Amino acid sequence: MTRDQKIVAVGAASGVAAIIIGMAGIYHLWPVNPRLADAGSRLSCALQANAFAVLPLLIAVMVVGNDRFLSAAIDPTLGKEDLATQINGRVADNTLQQFVLFFVATMALSTNLQPATMRLIPAAALVFVAARAAFWIGYRIHPLYRAFGMAATGYLNLGLVGLALWKAFAPAIFP
Repeated sequence: MTRDQKIVAVGAASGVAAIIIGMAGIYHLWPVNPRLADAGSRLSCALQANAFAVLPLLIAVMVVGNDRFLSAAIDPTLGKEDLATQINGRVADNTLQQFVLFFVATMALSTNLQPATMRLIPAAALVFVAARAAFWIGYRIHPLYRAFGMAATGYLNLGLVGLALWKAFAPAIFP
């Protein structure tokens, strides 16, 4: 393995460990809401969590817009973005991609969770926001250091999508 691959591998493994620890900790600390008995209230809860989870995307879009407005990159077709603006734009693009996956997974998952396990959704939203912040900060320090936040977000989404699919289809496959 090259030095760069080792840096990325350590960052990615640390990101995965962080989401597991973060999810477990927040899940156990978050109070159970017994009012989430019906699917509509669970969907509403998930939608509210997603309103929080979309904040990194909103902030990234605003930062890119301000970067462009305050520089020669005001016309983005001229390719005059400085490195910071390019990174911020890539962060915004990747955060949109990750948020779409997160949104679909949490909304689908919320329809099949019980009130006691709905704590998973706000825990995931908090971890998602922290992982996106870590991705952005790492990217700004050095592109290789984005691995922690990228892996944390990517594997969080993988777990959420996998669990949503399992909850949706396992009962039909394994009655």
